[in-house]
Amino acid sequence: MMRAFRRYALRWAWWPSLLLLASCQNAAPCPTWDAWTQFRTTFMSDDGRIVDRGSEDSRTVSEGQAYALLFALAANDRPHFDRVLQWTENNLAAGDLTARLPAWLWGRADDGGWGVLDDNAASDADTWIAYALLEAGRLWGDDRYRALGQLVAERILREEVRELGRLGPVLLPAPRGFQVSEQAWRLNPSYLPMPLLRRLAQSDPRWHPVVTSARAVLIDSAVKGFAPDWTLYSADTGFAPDPVDGTQGDYDAIRVYLWAGMTHPDDPVRNDVLAAIGGMEDAIRGHGLPPARVEAGEIVEPAGPPGFSAALIPYLAARGATDLADQQAQRLVARPVPAEAYYQQALRLFGLGWQQQWLRFASDGRLQPLWDREGCR
Repeated sequence: MMRAFRRYALRWAWWPSLLLLASCQNAAPCPTWDAWTQFRTTFMSDDGRIVDRGSEDSRTVSEGQAYALLFALAANDRPHFDRVLQWTENNLAAGDLTARLPAWLWGRADDGGWGVLDDNAASDADTWIAYALLEAGRLWGDDRYRALGQLVAERILREEVRELGRLGPVLLPAPRGFQVSEQAWRLNPSYLPMPLLRRLAQSDPRWHPVVTSARAVLIDSAVKGFAPDWTLYSADTGFAPDPVDGTQGDYDAIRVYLWAGMTHPDDPVRNDVLAAIGGMEDAIRGHGLPPARVEAGEIVEPAGPPGFSAALIPYLAARGATDLADQQAQRLVARPVPAEAYYQQALRLFGLGWQQQWLRFASDGRLQPLWDREGCR
């Protein structure tokens, strides 16, 4: 009887594997994120460089490379992820991201040659690169990405995080150039996306104090409900308008609203940040458009470009102003983002990508791309 049972068991033991194989083969293919395909077709060279086609020097900034890594991961586009990563490492990090942070600016020099134009790093790009690598390692099951992401994150801690008085450890905009005096520093709130910092802190507890200081920067630097492009922090007197660029609601600051809106509702900092920058919602409700420029809480240029509308869709939705979010989405239909406007197109991918659920962030900062949530391949 035992022999008969064994023959029976061996005869049917292969069925679970067959069913699993059939399940994988029958899994629905992932939909294509057409906006990402359009973005890389327009801005990515064959070797993986994101070209700012609107610039005179055909420049590439590390921020663009970092965003492209995130978009490629959200689109489950591993070949282009690898292409962007390789170009970034070879050209911005002198061939080794484990040894140095990437230079922030690459392009055509005055003598016509091509290469690094400024070897200082940019911490916003660096954190997005570390984040994209960590999440690529997790989502694609590749320890090489994960290890490289951890090494980049460790180098950020060493080179771009400094103790700033009562604020504690703060992420500076770059390794050098932003300390105004012995007790004062220029900071950029848009360099502090809370989901990224949460994920980095999950990977390395040394990031937890940076999360705490980021909350203070985001909330305490806001003026009359608007986020500044740049802010001056003094260990003695706290935050003040930046003497170099004291505008609000402009090129950099628009991302503060974007990141706040994309932050998961369960994040304990999200609602406090949204409350601190509530002036933007009031401005849109009053004028119909996001302002291009704000100074000392007063709107100077009322009509921002369409890319700003895209960036504010998650923010308005997070604040419960769904009517205004829909209005900004309709504006993008009526007045599309110019095809070769790199920065606006990047904002569009973030804003509409979030609205259409191509990319979302969990409360601990993990990326939740549509392809992973849907279980497609």
